[in-house]
Amino acid sequence: MTSKPVPLSQNLFQRALSGSVLTAGSYAVTQGLRLVSNLILTRLLFPEAFGLMALVSVVLVGLAMFSDMGIGPAISQHPKGDDPAFLDTAFTLDVLRGGGLWLLTCALAWPMARLYDAPELLQLLPAAGLTLLIAGFNPTRIDTANRHLLLGRVTALDLAAQVVGIASMIGLALVLQSVWALVIGAIIGSFAKLALMTLWLPGRSNRFHWQPEAGRDLIHFGKWIFLSTACGFLLSQGDKAIFGAYLTKSELGIYNIGWFLASFPVLLAGAVTGRILIPLYRDHHPALGAENARKMRRLRYVVSAGALGLLAVLGLVGVPLVGVMYDPRYQVAGTVVVVMAVVQMPAVIGMTYDQSALAAGDSRTYFLLMALKATVQTLAFLIGMEMAGLWGALAGQGLALTALHPAIAGLAAKHKAWDLRHDVIFFSLALVLGGLVMWVNRATLGL
Repeated sequence: MTSKPVPLSQNLFQRALSGSVLTAGSYAVTQGLRLVSNLILTRLLFPEAFGLMALVSVVLVGLAMFSDMGIGPAISQHPKGDDPAFLDTAFTLDVLRGGGLWLLTCALAWPMARLYDAPELLQLLPAAGLTLLIAGFNPTRIDTANRHLLLGRVTALDLAAQVVGIASMIGLALVLQSVWALVIGAIIGSFAKLALMTLWLPGRSNRFHWQPEAGRDLIHFGKWIFLSTACGFLLSQGDKAIFGAYLTKSELGIYNIGWFLASFPVLLAGAVTGRILIPLYRDHHPALGAENARKMRRLRYVVSAGALGLLAVLGLVGVPLVGVMYDPRYQVAGTVVVVMAVVQMPAVIGMTYDQSALAAGDSRTYFLLMALKATVQTLAFLIGMEMAGLWGALAGQGLALTALHPAIAGLAAKHKAWDLRHDVIFFSLALVLGGLVMWVNRATLGL
């Protein structure tokens, strides 16, 4: 007598737990490698090189986010997310998007060089834009694995590709000793990811194909994601875009070092929740049963407590940490770490909510929330920068993130995912930890 096959949704929470551990571990290892490479590269290159690379990143991330059609989330939540025709249509859209993004990068090189008074961008941007072209050919098997939370091999291959890219940057920096080492290393890393995912990730190969029904579904879902990620650019890169117009390239490079260290907890939590929450909300929504609600609450508490704890640690040790790891040219980055650790605490508390809208296919409400967040945070950056420079801009961001939480809770309530007790507990904890960080660093902050 043959047994029935196990449904894919069975044991989803176990796979979510495993996926969380894998994603967090991979991200921690990757950031550790990036930190080591950063320490090496800051001794081989000047701060201006990191400032230039920050401007390049603003353009590349901006183009990628302004054109994101949400193909990954669409595959994760769509009923036909395993259908070959649907996947090949998604692959075709991705390739077309990648080619268009590279052309746009070339077109933007001259105006960006003029805007930031950085003639080096004329050559750097078209070269760095090749990473977007290459990424367009990544197989949809990555998204299929994410859909079913089968993340082991994807995580390992992605980590291997990043190791290749980081090692390339260090090797090239020893030879070139210029910002080109960072750009060429990024291109090599993109090629490595494409090759590894294509050769070693199980599943059928993609081909160019267009199914009208699948195309309509992808575009219908993606139109709101497109607008959402355009707003997401302002949320994730707006600081560098704005600061690039106010700070010198050296100052921007030093800020970017502090941002890299202080953003680790939030980006780690985002990497975990971005991979596991759509499948969980899709198949085991907390509103469908007490057991689902209990497990989701436990997951939410772990994410919030872990991220807040890491931010507090970074805030407490930020100044001496930078003093030990970097030479005197980068010491201001320690103060950036302290301030950003406190500023980002309110953002952690709502991180497990917004995916509930995408899991329900409600990309419109998700966009409205992102638009509100982008508008408020950008205005806070601009007003703070005009009033009190860099530190005023960061303080404005903290106030904005706190004021925006009711809107995030409203989206969660609409999709029956809001947890009031969680928010009360962790806002109280954030207040205590933020106060402790500020008190310990009161001399550095001039308080």
